[in-house]
Order: sequence, then structure tokens, then C-alpha cells
Amino acid sequence: MVPDLAVFSYKARIVDALLAEKLSYAGAVVIRGPKWCGKTETALQHACSAVMMQDPDTRKNNLLLAETKPSLLLRGNKPRLIDEWQEAPQLWDAVRFAVDRERVSGGYILTGSATPQKKPQHSGTGRFSFLDMLPMTLFESGDSTNEVSIADLFDGGEVDGFASTDVEVIAYLVCRGGWPVAALYQSGSLALEMAYDYVSAIAEEDISRADGVARNAQYARVIMAEYARCTAMQTTQTTIRKDLKARGTELSKDTVDSYIATLRRLFVIQDLSAWAPSLHSKSRITKSPTRHFADPSIAAAALRANPSSLLQDMSTLGLLFESLCVRDLRGYGQALKGEVLHYHDGSGLEADAVLSLRDGRYALFETKMSARLIDEGAANLLAIAKKIDTSVMGSPSFCAVLTPGGYAYQRKDGVYVIPVTCLRP
Repeated sequence: MVPDLAVFSYKARIVDALLAEKLSYAGAVVIRGPKWCGKTETALQHACSAVMMQDPDTRKNNLLLAETKPSLLLRGNKPRLIDEWQEAPQLWDAVRFAVDRERVSGGYILTGSATPQKKPQHSGTGRFSFLDMLPMTLFESGDSTNEVSIADLFDGGEVDGFASTDVEVIAYLVCRGGWPVAALYQSGSLALEMAYDYVSAIAEEDISRADGVARNAQYARVIMAEYARCTAMQTTQTTIRKDLKARGTELSKDTVDSYIATLRRLFVIQDLSAWAPSLHSKSRITKSPTRHFADPSIAAAALRANPSSLLQDMSTLGLLFESLCVRDLRGYGQALKGEVLHYHDGSGLEADAVLSLRDGRYALFETKMSARLIDEGAANLLAIAKKIDTSVMGSPSFCAVLTPGGYAYQRKDGVYVIPVTCLRP
């Protein structure tokens, strides 16, 4: 039986405009991100020629050329795409030299799904511009109504929208993830297989191939599962190791740290750093990051969860929903040249996400699965806003509680309530 797969057609990505902009001034652009998130397809929309370093028909020859005369691999119409350049790290220095020699912008696009073990001789400062890519946001995959613009909210726009999304749909979107190919499947069950395949590929192949160090696939799976249990929490790696031991897997500190470091090099783990605003009071701000995978579906698959099982465990679903919101805010923040962080202080106040723009404007977000928790989320955000020294950094542009679905509206206290399935950049 032929799988019920939609005919492939490229879906525009948020990074398309950013890539075009970077190519207009940088000699080379490096696109980084996890495997299968769409880096190559996006790069091909902008490239005029390409060399695929992992093409089995040409891989051996390409690696030999990279060792003997890398400039031959750079020949071709510009922009020239070098896909998975980390397979031959010496290509970095070759591109850097070519950029210096050619003195034109938009010459090369490099894509990579892992940080190379061997660092290039030169940093590439002034020649390379970097672009990080994530799996699709709900806006990109077509799962948002697109009625509420983050950019408009920063400019004082009004909120109006409605999404019929309920917790069942959110559970499905969490498990399906933002993988471009998964969004093509008409069958929900087939789309859910993508994340399981991703976890298997990481555990059985990529975690060892990343640096040539043989690693145990079972260890990789249990470490990813333990990390998934910490999603959206500030759990330390020491605690993760202790929890592994409590579950019957006793690994050394060096082993656990090595596996987690490699998952970061593969862009599988992408934690959320802490935000440190200027406060009126001397509240202790926790500096630990919150734990996140690049996509919530990785956590769900690592836990061997599916939409039905998550609906029986609303606590876990709530944490994975927060991770989904963080993924989307990161994507929307890219379009605004912003950074997503989190806030948590010693008094217990927290903002699940803070979107901070280069011009100093910022917005505070809480995520809540249940309507009965919206009041609590709004109160948290307003309490944080009162602690911020606005004479130093100004008031937040807006505060918002993100929900699975329903109406988008502004409360009497000024806090917005917005379904994540209504958002766009």
C-alpha cells in the first residue's frame, strides 16, 4: 500500500527572509540546526549550485577532494551550497579563503546538523554569518490561524482571534512535532512515526558519528528519556544522573555529561537561558537554564508517549506544551531579531518565556493548558513586571498567557490571553 503522503511542495519558512538578507551582505552564511528540520531544502531555494557531502554516490570522492584540493568543491554558480560541511571541516577554511579572494557577498551557504569535533584554523569572523534553524512553528506548518502577530503586539496592536484547538489536538501537535515531512502526511498515525524514527537515528547512529566515539544506543535512549522528564524544568545534570541511578541506570558523571554534550552538538538539546533584568528589589534570580529539546516531539518520543498516553498524564503534557510554545516563540523571535529566555527568581515568580528584542523592548509569557490557571499566570506576569526597574529598561511591551485554543483577548488587567494556534511572527 502506498503511504498517504501529500505531493511535496516547499513551504516557506521564517528563515527564508533572514537567509536572503544575510546573503546580501555576508560572503558565506552558515545554517545550523537539528537534522530533518529543513535546512537543506531551505538552502536549495536560495542556492544556484550545490555539493552534497553525504551523497553516497560522491561522498568518497568529495572527501578526497576536500583533503587534496578543496577549492574544486567550491566551483559552481553562486550562491554555492555545501550541505553537511562538517563531514569535511577543512572546507570551512577553504570557504573563508575564497570569500577573502572573491570579495563578493552571497557566495556560499553551508548547512550542518552537528558542530564539527575538529575546529577550523580560523573563526571566520567578518566572512561568515550564522543562521540557526528549528523545526517548523505552527505558523509554518499551517496549524495556526495566523490571526495574532507578535510584531503587531510589540507595536501596540490589538488582539483578536479564535482557534478551535483543544487539548487533544495539542497532544497530537506535540507528538507530531514540527518536522517538515511529518506535516505532509494526511494520516495522523504516519506523521507520528517521524519523531520515533528521529530518536532511533540519534541513539543508534548520530550520537556516535558526531565525533567518532562509539556510544551505547541504550544509554543514549535512557539519557534522552531522563532529559525529557526534565522538559521545561531547571534540573541540573547532577540531578539527572541521580535520577538515572534511581531508575536503575548508574552511569558516571563523565559518561552522562559526554552524552548530553554530544546531543547539544547535534542541536538535539537546545536549553533556554535565564533572563537577568534590572530589578527594584534584590531578589535572587536563578541562572540555571530550563531544559528543552529542539522540538517537543523528541521528548514525547524519548518517553515513548503518544497523544492518548499524554492525555492521561496532563502534567507531562503541560510541560511539553510549554516546550512547544518555546519552540514557536524562538521561531517568531528570529523574524524580529529577538532572543527567547526564561525568568525565575527566589520568590517563586516565573515567566516561562521572555522575548527580548535588540532595541530593548521585551515581552513576558506564561503557558497554561487549563483556563482555570490563566488567572495565576497573569498574576505571575504582573508581579514580575512590578519588580522590574523600568527606569533602567522600561516596562514590558506586553504580557501574555499562551493557551491551547479558544479566544484571543485582552483582560481587564492588560494581560493578553492568546492561543498558541493563533500566533504568527
